[in-house]
Amino acid sequence: MTINEKLSKIQTEFKSKKSRFNSFGKYYFRSAEDILEATKPFLKELGVTVTVDEDFISHDPPVLQVTAKISDGKCDIKSKAIVGVDLEQKGMQMPQRYGAASSYGKKYALGNLFLIDDTQDSDATNTHGKNGTTKQKLTEAGLTKAIEYIAKGGSIDTIKNKYVVSAKQEKLMQETL
Repeated sequence: MTINEKLSKIQTEFKSKKSRFNSFGKYYFRSAEDILEATKPFLKELGVTVTVDEDFISHDPPVLQVTAKISDGKCDIKSKAIVGVDLEQKGMQMPQRYGAASSYGKKYALGNLFLIDDTQDSDATNTHGKNGTTKQKLTEAGLTKAIEYIAKGGSIDTIKNKYVVSAKQEKLMQETL
C-alpha cells in the first residue's frame, strides 16, 4: 500500500467528534489533541507515523508555520498552516498567546492533512428532522486541499464520498489528473 493509499484510508475512515465546548462562542470543536488521538488506531495498522513541527517564519509580527507530516519510513506527505500570534490578546500571558497560536496551527495543519473541514454551517449539519448523515459542501478552501491531494495521487471518489462536489469543482479536480 502506498503512502497515498494509507493517507486516503485515514481521510475516509477518520472519526473525531467535536467534543470540546467553547462557552464564549457557544460552539463545539475538536482540538489538535483530539485529531491525533483519533489517528492513533491507524498508525500501527498502516505502519505510519504522524509528526507536527513548528517554525517561526516572521518575528515582527510573530508568525508560525506549522507542518503536519505522515510518513511510512519511505515516503511522506506534508501539509502546512500559517498562523499569527496575537500579541494584544487580553487575559493571556505571553506564553499563553504563543501556545494558543501553536495549538491553532497544529489543528489546522492536521485538518489540512486529513481533509477535516471545520467550516460547517448550521445548514450543513441540520438533518431537518430526517435520520441519517449529511455530507458537507466542498468549500473553496476544501477544493484547494482536494486538488493538492489529487495531485499527490489521491482519488476524486474519496473526495466525493466525504463532500458534496459541484460539477464545476469536479471538473477542476479532473484537470489535475
